[in-house]
Amino acid sequence: MNRQTAAQEPMKTGRVHDVDALRGFALLGIFVVNITFMASAYPGNLVDDPTFSTPIDAAARFLVAALFSMKFYLLFSFLFGYSFVLQMDAAKRAGAAFVPRMLRRAVGLFVIGVGHIVLLYGGDVLTTYAVVCLVLLAMHQVRDRTALLTTGIIYGFVTLSLVISAAFLDRSMFMPSHDEALLGAAAQTQALLGSLADIVGQHVAGLDLLVIQAVSLQGPTALAMFLLGMVAARRRLFSQAGDRATLLRRTQAIGFAVGLPGGVLFAVMGGDTNTWATTVSVVTSPFLTAAYVATLIRIMHAPWGAWVRTALAPVGRIALTNYLGQSLAGIVVFTGVGLGLAGQMSPPVLMILAVAVFAVQTLISAWWLKRHRYGPAEYVLRCFTNWSRPGRTLADTARSVDARPQRNPQEEQ
Repeated sequence: MNRQTAAQEPMKTGRVHDVDALRGFALLGIFVVNITFMASAYPGNLVDDPTFSTPIDAAARFLVAALFSMKFYLLFSFLFGYSFVLQMDAAKRAGAAFVPRMLRRAVGLFVIGVGHIVLLYGGDVLTTYAVVCLVLLAMHQVRDRTALLTTGIIYGFVTLSLVISAAFLDRSMFMPSHDEALLGAAAQTQALLGSLADIVGQHVAGLDLLVIQAVSLQGPTALAMFLLGMVAARRRLFSQAGDRATLLRRTQAIGFAVGLPGGVLFAVMGGDTNTWATTVSVVTSPFLTAAYVATLIRIMHAPWGAWVRTALAPVGRIALTNYLGQSLAGIVVFTGVGLGLAGQMSPPVLMILAVAVFAVQTLISAWWLKRHRYGPAEYVLRCFTNWSRPGRTLADTARSVDARPQRNPQEEQ
């Protein structure tokens, strides 16, 4: 049996807990970045808050830019593509038509994303994922070689467009001056302290920038990672990942050698404020992301590291609920609807807060999954996917007459 044929067969193994743990890890990295945008409007306006200008503040911003920005979004996107194949396998086992099922899932994800943008956080990725998922769905039967070639072409196109933009476009023609950006950021941060209507208005007002970013950068890179994740799932990359020591070590060596200098250069050059810096990050971030993955897998499969997977996997298993929960935490902590702390937390404090919120999520996720089969958001999305109401709790499933022991838990990925 050749590799391509084997890749089309449904997976027979149990739930891949490494995938859940990696998804949880990605959520932590994404939140470290997102919380800076939730806490004030300065990052969104590509300027630093002058209130926090100490060397410690600068160091925290540098670390976020070098080690987190644009890295964990790639991992989250890669895992979406990986889980796409698991959904395909689940449809085969259930005897359901995959394409209609995935179309309904994309619609459900888009609806949830729209609600997320309007009510919680304007930097949503769910709507982008839902739209790009349609492209992935149209390509889900392509051969691995075609998928990998398409990934390379996408990254080449994005890189070339950034180079052309950096070399020939004058950002001052369509970007406000530094002083204007500071004034706008101050006004928008103050608006976060208003009513729910004020917050919703600000989220809606930022839709044009969200669409531009999705079309120019986030959407194409997400599709590239979706395709790469799809190929990885076909080849069972994480089924025996802990036994691939040589591959993991090489991935670490190459990934850190390329990714860390790239991340540092991105931060030194000004991060998102500099198109050349963004170009460097687009090229090098996949390497650092891959090194993170290899490192985490090696840790989780070490005799002393199993607890890491135990802690992270529940968070990743209900990733959609936790992603929305992080945005809800931002509303509660920073806006006028909650504690009203927008613009009052320094970059180091924000990093600590992100880790603290994530730690709480690990505890809540483990507690929830002992009592329920799905997270709240996963339950809603599953209703869209299957167009039926799934069992609500583990106890309900155990009591069900048609509960089948041979059911593959990967269906829940």
